[in-house]
Amino acid sequence: MRSYTGKLLRINLSEGESHTEDIPEQLMKDFLGGRGLAVKYLYSELSPGVEPLGPDNKLLFMMGPLGATTAMSVSRMALVTKSPITGTIAKSVMGGNFGAYLKFAGFDGIIVEGEAKKPVYIHIDKDGVRILDADGLWGLDTQQTHAKLRERHGKVTQVACIGPAGEKLVRYAIIISDRRCGGRTGVGTVMGAKKLKAIAVNSSGPLSVYDPEQFRKLAREQIGGLKTSPKRINMTNFGTSYLTLGFEKMGIFPVKNFQEGHLEGVEKMGEEELAKIKVKNDGCYGCMTKCGQVREVTEGPYAGAVSEGPDYETVWSLGGNLAITDPGFLVAADSLCDRLGMDSVSTGNTIGFACELFQRGIITDKDTDGLDLTWGNQRELMKLVERIGKREGFGKLLGEGTKRAAEHIGKGAEAYTMQVKGLELPAYEPRAVKGYGLILATSNIGGNHMYGRARKDLAGTTDRFADEGKGEDAAQAQIGQAAEDSVIQCSFTPATGFTPELRCGLLVAATGFNEFNDPAYLNQIGERILCLERSFNVREGFSRKDDTLPARMLTEPLANAGSATGQMMRKMDTLLDEYYDALGYTRQGIPSVEKLKQLDLDWVVEDIKKFIK
Repeated sequence: MRSYTGKLLRINLSEGESHTEDIPEQLMKDFLGGRGLAVKYLYSELSPGVEPLGPDNKLLFMMGPLGATTAMSVSRMALVTKSPITGTIAKSVMGGNFGAYLKFAGFDGIIVEGEAKKPVYIHIDKDGVRILDADGLWGLDTQQTHAKLRERHGKVTQVACIGPAGEKLVRYAIIISDRRCGGRTGVGTVMGAKKLKAIAVNSSGPLSVYDPEQFRKLAREQIGGLKTSPKRINMTNFGTSYLTLGFEKMGIFPVKNFQEGHLEGVEKMGEEELAKIKVKNDGCYGCMTKCGQVREVTEGPYAGAVSEGPDYETVWSLGGNLAITDPGFLVAADSLCDRLGMDSVSTGNTIGFACELFQRGIITDKDTDGLDLTWGNQRELMKLVERIGKREGFGKLLGEGTKRAAEHIGKGAEAYTMQVKGLELPAYEPRAVKGYGLILATSNIGGNHMYGRARKDLAGTTDRFADEGKGEDAAQAQIGQAAEDSVIQCSFTPATGFTPELRCGLLVAATGFNEFNDPAYLNQIGERILCLERSFNVREGFSRKDDTLPARMLTEPLANAGSATGQMMRKMDTLLDEYYDALGYTRQGIPSVEKLKQLDLDWVVEDIKKFIK
């Protein structure tokens, strides 16, 4: 027995049919699972130029080889499609229990294709796969959807669903399972376009592994490291909110749509203050860290609001980015985003964009349906969150994302869009962490903080203000992230004693594939995935011209940001050259024929060589 099920569930909503197919063993060895396998299938099956919200696009849910086992922090799920907000390859990662139960049901992944004639949901249990009418579910928020499906199918039913934002095609809609989101790149929008409200799974374990005794030994070793890891303890106690005050002090925490790097009163959103309203911990299947911080507001205008968060990204996007420091507002706005089913990062970034346009007089209350978008205006900004999720009034335009909204508004609004390839930037000021700036600029999925982390810059082992010498580190960070997303492990595990060697040992014990025993082999898989994603984008017309940052980062010195004050991305072209050289791409950002062959991607060469000049 291996920890792979070796089975893929393919569902065609246009035909109302489903069938199971085998996953070739060589694909598992070449792409691991999770993000890697999903990208391989999407590239092979999707023609260039497919409309992301059309029936020919596909949405993939894919688990990794360690998921649903007793190993910690590895039962997450990759969601992959063509993005409706960028037009690039899209990937998001969703935690929780859904993926593990899908494996218990006998599937490593699902490919959803076509488009239903009317809203449906999918139910998977021991009796098979059924496509059912979503009457009574369409229009419900995500919490109501979970409750209704558990009422129908039992309390232990695991659900992945969309909310009203996905149904109404907000371009940054999410897929959510309980309180865990596949948040970025518009994966929920694609699900909504397919008129698929939810997937519900009823199953139970356990899952077998190839060498149970060795696997138990290594899993105990992993648990021992987690017990004493300071990073794990911080994550259990505070989640990622413990990053806020340190990053703000370093000038990394953007304020008012990246206009500056300091927020008066930021300490009100620090980890100790947020801990005062913490109710309990939550987490993913088989993870002792339980980093989810369930918080409840007990007094003030937001009394009763509950969310698993806000995490660092949301503290920024719905807090610092809007000049708001009220924890009550943060929890309430975070909860509203989750219930409506939309990405809190893009939501807050888009509202910050609107606030700056309002500040500069580019738009007025006549454009905003009477909303006063003054920085920090909690009442009005909360209304705007809801209007975006419901595609009402001015919210309908902002639901298109900053790039499309700016094109519609005109008047120079494009200068204030903080996005890469159409996807709004996350909570890291590129001018203050230039390695992250390069990673964000070159990300194949747009402005996403989880396409590679600038760990050396953030830890202070490299000069975060250096204008050169970051290409190799950025390339390796993205390669490492690709491998992590295919195992599929939590990105915080490298700092908790989950070494490359331990990961390799667990993979071999789980799968029986001795190839996985070499960290260099896994690194090559990561590079193969990164190169294939780049090739997907090249087919869609993307190249060096798209690997850039907002003009603000390239031309305006960072203001009011402590030691980062005055910084800019001064040598973007030099950094791009370094990055392409490190990966074996041409100076136009296109994988070379030699690199494709080196990574056993010979079958991609004919697609890509016509773009090489």
